Amino acid sequence: MRALIAEDEFVGRKLLSNFLSPLFQIDIVVNGQEAIDAYKMAFEEDEPYGLILMDIMMPEVDGLTALAAIRDFEKNNNINTPAKVIMTTALDDAKTVIRSFHDAEASGYIIKPVIREKLYDELAKIGLLQK
Repeated sequence: MRALIAEDEFVGRKLLSNFLSPLFQIDIVVNGQEAIDAYKMAFEEDEPYGLILMDIMMPEVDGLTALAAIRDFEKNNNINTPAKVIMTTALDDAKTVIRSFHDAEASGYIIKPVIREKLYDELAKIGLLQK
């Protein structure tokens, strides 16, 4: 299964890549616009992403806006199996969590710093990892 990491910080990209590379084929982008573009390209190549890890605070287009665009693309193209999306962020406020799940239709939410066990627990919750 393909996974997309959308993260603007190098250390975060490296860490998430190390955690996910044993489990998924990984692609990495550095902002929300690139995440939207990569998602659409993967769909056009008939190799869609099953998982996206999306940072909320990124340049150009933030993660919540990018996820909303991806969900709109999925609906407009009658995609029956939408990507599982885990939001990753330093924001630990209830308003952002609610927006992630309700408005942007996220599958999961992880507060940074991301540790392997926390990520794997979240992957198990959304059905992408057997524990």
